Amino acid sequence: MTRLTFPKGFLWGTATAAYQIEGGWSEDGKGESIWDRFAHSPGRIAEGSTGDIACDSYHRYAEDVRIMKELGFPAYRFSISWPRVLPDGRGRVNTKGLDYYKGLVDLLLKSDILPVVTAYHWDLPQKLQDKGGWANRDITDCYEEYVQILFKELGDRVPYWITLNEPWVSAFIGHWQGVHAPGMRDFPTALLVSHHLLLSHGKAVQAHRSMGLKSKIGITLVLTPGYAASQQPEDALAAQRYDGFCNRWFLEPVFKGAYPVEMWDWYSRRMPMPDIRPADLSTISSGVDFLGLNNYFAHQLQEDPSRFPLELRESPVGEYRTEMGWGINPEAIFDLLVRVQRDCPGTDIIITENGASFRDMISSFGKVEDPLRINYLRTYLTQVHRAIEAGVRVKGYFVWALMDNFEWAHGFSQRFGLVYTEYSTQRRIIKDSGRWYSEAVRNNGIDIN
Repeated sequence: MTRLTFPKGFLWGTATAAYQIEGGWSEDGKGESIWDRFAHSPGRIAEGSTGDIACDSYHRYAEDVRIMKELGFPAYRFSISWPRVLPDGRGRVNTKGLDYYKGLVDLLLKSDILPVVTAYHWDLPQKLQDKGGWANRDITDCYEEYVQILFKELGDRVPYWITLNEPWVSAFIGHWQGVHAPGMRDFPTALLVSHHLLLSHGKAVQAHRSMGLKSKIGITLVLTPGYAASQQPEDALAAQRYDGFCNRWFLEPVFKGAYPVEMWDWYSRRMPMPDIRPADLSTISSGVDFLGLNNYFAHQLQEDPSRFPLELRESPVGEYRTEMGWGINPEAIFDLLVRVQRDCPGTDIIITENGASFRDMISSFGKVEDPLRINYLRTYLTQVHRAIEAGVRVKGYFVWALMDNFEWAHGFSQRFGLVYTEYSTQRRIIKDSGRWYSEAVRNNGIDIN
């Protein structure tokens, strides 16, 4: 066996999101979110599931923190539910909701676990959606007011702040493909939403700086490598266009202060474009202390003129698949990390999500054996270590997820956790992968053949 050791101070952790684990969807003054509304709409979620209870972490968070402490996880990334803090999206603060997060942060710090907080992980207050949601530019002011409350109340007790989780998903899966809340299907609206999300990020960064906080702030982007399906020039252009759509549409405004020129031209010939005001891009590119990077798979691309508006077709890369049908291709995360370092030089990168869903079951001995997940994590971490050795500034790695939870439109059909959730009883069982990851954290490294 060979031991791959990570740099001193490497930040190990696990991640969750509010709607996926908390439950308590209408308790203690919490307002309705777009995911509450979406999940309560018939036919939206597999098996008619909702996040009304989920993992019941609103009541059981102390048990979840105890498990993390037992496993020795140094950091925990979680999100704050905007409507739990501001039921109407702005204005009146729900003290009980805010106290929940204060209590969670206090317990994490007492347990020597660093809180890494995502301010927005898709659960917009429904009251704001009723006024146009992310398609209404006023949302950027609402979001700025919301994060200022978080910064004021939690401040530097949270050492890492993340403004948004995966704005690509919020914009395009929620407003073009309609698979996520709010369930819209309009590409120009999705483009507009993407701009307002990025503008909100920039306003949050500026608010953080103006308040003099010493904590770090960044954004989490889901980035997906795309490879041409053949050596034909058309497929190479399709792969480039896919990269512009998925990756550079968000990377370049944040790090370069401009949208990709060829993508703007491509879209503008086919549809109305967002109204961008003179100061918008300078606000968006206000600067971050780190980039949160989420990656699960890669795609190969081929030209397909019949598919509006991108005129391409994607398919998974990798011989094997997770339960989600996603290709397993760890080499792609190496390619991705090297590419981000090249395009955004000097940027610290924290892998804020990486993981896999498999068909986990409780054995007759009461254990959950998940060797496929262990192998997945080992192979991906091997490539992360390889990227670090190549000079990429990877500063941390968070497994998605701490526990099995509500997997959005898939309901409870997918299990990503290091900890098994028995939903009928809310019993938690640490999986073999949880023990394996605990050892990796303790050793600050992994053993490979």
